[in-house]
Amino acid sequence: MDEDELSLWKKAGSISARARDLGASMIEEGVTYDEVATTVEDFIRDQGAEVAFPANIALNDVAAHYTPRPGDRDRFNYGDLVKIDVGAHIDGRIGDTALTVEVGSNTYGELIKAAKRSLESAIEVIRGGISLSTIGSIVERTMNEMGFKPIVNLTGHSIERFNLHAGLSVPNYDDRSRDYIPPDTIVAVEPFATTGVGEVKSWKRSNIFRYVRPRGHLKEDQKEVLEVLKRESRHLPFSERWLSRYIENPEKALRGLVRAGSVYSYPILRETSGGMVAQWEHTLYVTERGCRVLTY
Repeated sequence: MDEDELSLWKKAGSISARARDLGASMIEEGVTYDEVATTVEDFIRDQGAEVAFPANIALNDVAAHYTPRPGDRDRFNYGDLVKIDVGAHIDGRIGDTALTVEVGSNTYGELIKAAKRSLESAIEVIRGGISLSTIGSIVERTMNEMGFKPIVNLTGHSIERFNLHAGLSVPNYDDRSRDYIPPDTIVAVEPFATTGVGEVKSWKRSNIFRYVRPRGHLKEDQKEVLEVLKRESRHLPFSERWLSRYIENPEKALRGLVRAGSVYSYPILRETSGGMVAQWEHTLYVTERGCRVLTY
């Protein structure tokens, strides 16, 4: 990858990191989820980038795939364990990053440290040619030494232009994989630490969607939604909150498109046993000798 191309990935990563930190600084008792998500996404646009996926705000035993609906009035409460996962893109070059904060209390400080330290340990060894199982083993061992478990059915992922999950899965445990990370690859590494059994299950539909393709007989309002998605989302995840910027009251059409299979609805993911979950994530550019963190 030449320096001009890499500079675009670095810019997307920098904007993502600043949006992440802005969102984290807002998470306080009484603040609404919608206020944080909307502020983060507006910040990304104000910086000259686009939102790569809806701001994920996952509480307590929820690990991923929750974002507020338009006008959502739910508020953070004292003691909530909050994961904020955000992404910006510049013409398809994506930064993907996350961290975890606790609202007012310090009950889960060690759990948060376990997720962060696991990521830092993985970053120290990642280079072109390293096996995926080696990364997973380091994450798993670091968490176990701190008294927690990794979530084994959530992974990091390689990223390509306009492709958030580009094929490689970066495990959070030693899965015995023989696959490796080639040099000149963009990857997101995201350890999830938990007090539970170490797995997530699908709960209910989230407000995060992805355009698939037109299917069946479509009503006029559904056609309008799909035209906007083809033009604006480029097959990246989106939310009803985001779609409402282009179409007034898209909910009915959107739900019909999900039923028809034209749009995919991501399920909210919860820890199977109800264990608390912490997450930390960075996007990396992997070279032959190591890696460069793009989301500092």
